[in-house]
Amino acid sequence: MAQTSPLIVGITGGIGSGKTTAAKVFEKLGVPIYIADDKARMLTAENEQILSYIRETYGDEMFDDNGALNRKALGEAVFGNKERLDALNKVIHPLVAQDFKSWVAEQSFPYVLKEAAVLFESGTYTDCNYVILVVAPRESRIERVMKRSGLSREDIENRMQHQWSDEDKMALSDFVIYNGDENDLISQIYDIHEDIKRLSNTGS
Repeated sequence: MAQTSPLIVGITGGIGSGKTTAAKVFEKLGVPIYIADDKARMLTAENEQILSYIRETYGDEMFDDNGALNRKALGEAVFGNKERLDALNKVIHPLVAQDFKSWVAEQSFPYVLKEAAVLFESGTYTDCNYVILVVAPRESRIERVMKRSGLSREDIENRMQHQWSDEDKMALSDFVIYNGDENDLISQIYDIHEDIKRLSNTGS
């Protein structure tokens, strides 16, 4: 019997791995994409529950004169401190999960893609039917992030330390995309896309 609701497929990868680039290729194939990190950023800036937590925990210095969240100041306060980051994520992640569930209910494609940087670290990979991992050489990742964000090498390496290693993620992934200079990203994605469509038709 055909799948009656979309399969949930997580796509993740370390900072600078190219997971967003890969997700955009899937999107061109017609796959609905939910970018959890973008939703988390939006909720962090707008949701009263999250904003109240930040104000109560870190004070008014996390906000500018207009009352808007100073994202840079918040990042400096939590990145590099696992306890603070985990505590903030415990407030944000359930709200993102609730929003994602509502979004999935509106989709009709055989599967949906949930892009999340901390899919494994947050434990939300267990909510996915399948997981795609995007990997790339460490130096390539650092160079990409430095180029696009202006972050220093030290800042990037610090953030990498708070993400699982590729080896640990591979052990729990169903598909792996290799995003190196010599790897054909599009053909890998197309093959995975066809595999997942077949899996959705079996209802497995």
